[in-house]
Amino acid sequence: MFYRKLYKHLLIWKDKNGRKPLIIRGARQVGKSTLVNEFIREFKYFAALNLEKQQDRYIFENLERTHDIVDAIFLRAAIPFRKEPTLIFIDEIQESPKAISQLRYLYEDYPQLYVIAAGSLLEFALNKVASFPVGRVEQVVLHPFDFEEYLLALGKSDVLNELESVPLKNYAHSILLELFNDYTIIGGMPEIIGQFVRDKSIANLSPIFSNLWQSYRDDVEKYALNSTGRKIIRHIIDTAPLEKDRITMAGFGKSEYRSREAGEALRALDMARIIQLIYPTTSLEPPPVSDIKRKPRLQFLDTGLLNYSLGCQDLMIGLKDLSSINRGRILQHIIYQQIQAQNHTPLFKPLFWVREKANSNAEVDLVFQHGKFLIPAEIKSGMHGTLRSLHQFIDRVNHPYAIRLSANNFLVEKVRTPGGTPYFLMNLPYYASSKIAEYISWFVENY
Repeated sequence: MFYRKLYKHLLIWKDKNGRKPLIIRGARQVGKSTLVNEFIREFKYFAALNLEKQQDRYIFENLERTHDIVDAIFLRAAIPFRKEPTLIFIDEIQESPKAISQLRYLYEDYPQLYVIAAGSLLEFALNKVASFPVGRVEQVVLHPFDFEEYLLALGKSDVLNELESVPLKNYAHSILLELFNDYTIIGGMPEIIGQFVRDKSIANLSPIFSNLWQSYRDDVEKYALNSTGRKIIRHIIDTAPLEKDRITMAGFGKSEYRSREAGEALRALDMARIIQLIYPTTSLEPPPVSDIKRKPRLQFLDTGLLNYSLGCQDLMIGLKDLSSINRGRILQHIIYQQIQAQNHTPLFKPLFWVREKANSNAEVDLVFQHGKFLIPAEIKSGMHGTLRSLHQFIDRVNHPYAIRLSANNFLVEKVRTPGGTPYFLMNLPYYASSKIAEYISWFVENY
């Protein structure tokens, strides 16, 4: 068992007053079951069910009264019904819409029980739920390993301590950069991390990547409405890694599919959290709102899987600056992945900013809300890459803060836009992207 940050959230949930059943969401193979099976150790009594097993699913599918369901669970687990804290873990809950509905009554009738459910592809299962327990459950998402979890898996707690120092000391820069580059190559899938920790060989990971990608494809195809839908999903999965930056639905992947057909397939993959659609915002102040009428970017579940599908892992070994791979797309992707992994709410996605006017287009890689400010961040190589879009953004807002993520050392400098607007530019090493919220707070407080 490798440490996952969500474990701390589970401990907080355990001690809450008015605690609700907890649903852990996330794509397959990100470690949901492993996490909860480790958390079970916090309890003297527990019952674990897996609804992919017919005998466990039977309890929810054939019993109507909550009292009977609880009795059957305790009998199946051979544990007494006592006042001591008892955890019920319902794994693969997407296999039984009735079980999802029952979470409401477990909350109302048995508040003394600790109930955790885990599932993937839940969005598809929810379409079959007659009464989703809105307001009676808590939901979180487990993502692939972020860079900090990766460092702990490697036993690099001393390096992690340096990363957690805000602002970090530049003497640790080269070590962190090298470790982050290795992490970017292999990504954060638990099975991949486990194999890499055992033998430190990237070459041995290809069979695992292949099996993972095929299993995702097989899973999502099951939820296509017909054979045509399955064919389109297969095409999307095969061609999506080759798309450059923002996408157009119509003719996706050099096909003849219409916008509606490709859009339905991409939204299915988005619901499965395998390939997500990241829409831009045009907002210059909080709250930033996604504009679904504009072209989105694609964000894969894991950068390691994307690298494998592109066949570029060997080209990345030993690089000093990841922005040289695939025109910076891989670097942008891993930074998005780091930011997303810090937020466990189901609806959260990173945001980028666009301004699309005649003869005046601009695009900023990321924007972050901090209080009354919307702060822009660009992902660039070197110290002197063009910041034209960022300057357009700064010229239009009421604050002086901007960020450049690169392979360079940490530095804050005072600069001006070509239009003469003064502002502070925080140059942040891209391996610190998982700490960007803390850096923004430090930045605004100190400048």
